[in-house]
Amino acid sequence: MPVLKRCLYRFGTIQYDLSTRTFLVGVLNVTPDSFSDGGKFFDRKRAVEHGLRMVEEGADFIDVGGESTRPGSEPIPVDEELRRVLPVIEGLAAKVTVPISIDTYKAAVAKRALEAGATIVNDITGLRFDPEMVHVIVGCDASVIIMHMQGTPKTMQQNPVYAEVVSEVRTFLSKQAAFAEKQGISQILIDPGIGFGKRLEHNLEIFRRLNEFTVLGYPLLIGPSRKSFIGTILNLPVDSRFEGTAAAVAVSILNGANLVRVHDVQAMKRVSMVVDAIKRGAIESALV
Repeated sequence: MPVLKRCLYRFGTIQYDLSTRTFLVGVLNVTPDSFSDGGKFFDRKRAVEHGLRMVEEGADFIDVGGESTRPGSEPIPVDEELRRVLPVIEGLAAKVTVPISIDTYKAAVAKRALEAGATIVNDITGLRFDPEMVHVIVGCDASVIIMHMQGTPKTMQQNPVYAEVVSEVRTFLSKQAAFAEKQGISQILIDPGIGFGKRLEHNLEIFRRLNEFTVLGYPLLIGPSRKSFIGTILNLPVDSRFEGTAAAVAVSILNGANLVRVHDVQAMKRVSMVVDAIKRGAIESALV
């Protein structure tokens, strides 16, 4: 059975053994147009309150994003992205100890966010978009989540094509992780990028064969929450995909995910605890 190259990851003052259980990453979109909760937490006060609530409900990380990356979305200026995310990161960093990640592919945004209290960069381009990003991460002694995406948010769903989706995505993640290590980034997580430049059949194949990504030896994160593949299967809008998300989270954990990125933290925490207990054979492992 594949094992992590390293299990102990330190994020600021917090150290996690990512081999012990499933860790939850709470999604905090500070945008007016996110596909799942656009506008709900655009106000700084409401965003910080929601972040605190997710921590109370069991989130081990909070992932703050200021630019929608839904299919067809346009990029926003750096100044606008900073205006959205910095007050929220500063507000959360003053009140919580759980690690905060900044969901951005722009080095200028990442740098300011890390200075404000984030300790992880969640780069949907897998360090491909901005050549300065890796230097920012190294300079701030931060961690990185390397995600796979075919194309850009604007174009990714227009005509995604793969000869063999799992092997192609795995090769990309392996290559980019090796690049990150060579540049001096010591804490790397990988994400196959469900819904980012993938058709329904591509997403389902990744879920079925998720354990094939664990051979890379890096903590594996997956973000199935409320995604369009669930809506396609169930013919339901984004606000009715709760049960579908729970099913995808359970399958992800059984097939090797170390972290799941979710909107409904309290419920998915319960899902993860039950699946962890089944998978590991002891309830104590789910409670660590």
